[in-house]
Amino acid sequence: MPEPIRVVITGAAGQIAYSLIYLIGNGDVFGKDQPLILSLLDIPPMMDVLNGVVMEIYDCALPLVREVIPTADPAVAFKDVEAAFLVGAMPRKQGMERKDLLSANVKIFKAQGEALDKFAKKTVQVLVVGNPANTNALICSKYAPSIPRENFSAMTRLDQNRAQSQIAVRLNVPVDKVKNVIIWGNHSSTQFPDARHAIVESGGTVSAESAIKDNTWLTTEFVKTVQTRGAAVIAARKMSSAMSAAKAAGDHMRDIWLGTPSGQHVSMGVISDGSYGAPKDVIFSFPVTIQNRKWTIVKDLPINDFARNMLDATGKELEEERQEALAVCEN
Repeated sequence: MPEPIRVVITGAAGQIAYSLIYLIGNGDVFGKDQPLILSLLDIPPMMDVLNGVVMEIYDCALPLVREVIPTADPAVAFKDVEAAFLVGAMPRKQGMERKDLLSANVKIFKAQGEALDKFAKKTVQVLVVGNPANTNALICSKYAPSIPRENFSAMTRLDQNRAQSQIAVRLNVPVDKVKNVIIWGNHSSTQFPDARHAIVESGGTVSAESAIKDNTWLTTEFVKTVQTRGAAVIAARKMSSAMSAAKAAGDHMRDIWLGTPSGQHVSMGVISDGSYGAPKDVIFSFPVTIQNRKWTIVKDLPINDFARNMLDATGKELEEERQEALAVCEN
């Protein structure tokens, strides 16, 4: 059995963490033989709630969980961590624009970047879940200069899972038969869910486009449903996505840790090198493959005019967010 790894979850008393902690502790993320030390960070007013979560972790009797550290102190939470789930952020409420979130949350992620820089292992893999996730990841990375920028990623896996399931429902096939759906750009309503390169394995492998046979649906209703799914969940649940967000965070980190299956790519917000005409130096969601905890952007996929316009719009939003976020940090 390997040595335990330290994993930090921020916002650990919150809704997403409540589902995520079990997935991690049960071995669904880092593997069934990887012992864990769980470091749980939240703000001082949430400590009583967090202590209740700790009781539940112990009551789950999870064999892989060797130690649980609940704390409000980033110096304690980030010490020697090898994987970080940055979930804690001010949540979006109904009717709230993402830009309203930006100024409140950027300061949180600046502070967490500084703490990671001081206390975490330099090999730490950092997944930003708290919104606006792409720009929060960029700011977090900026304030952790001793950690490679490639080690910071933002979660668009929830959007990928949503897109995959919309196609599976449309075709009446199991969701695991739909592969290589791409989310481009920002985890926001400008994101581009792209099924043109997706495949469906159902009595042979065919393209999702040829299986669906409805290009109008793929460029209108499908895109809109995925783009606005978060708002639809808030309208129905009166709270933002939690169980599905936790599952996506687990999926994302598992693929970083254990690699992507052969012939498959996944969507992750990563530092842009300008591939596909995306702006450089923003965290942009691309299709990536992962081996040895290093991601590589999938190259040379054909981009049509519709896709080009969508990529440009989401890229422009990310550049605007970056500018606003840097202004907040410098004040």
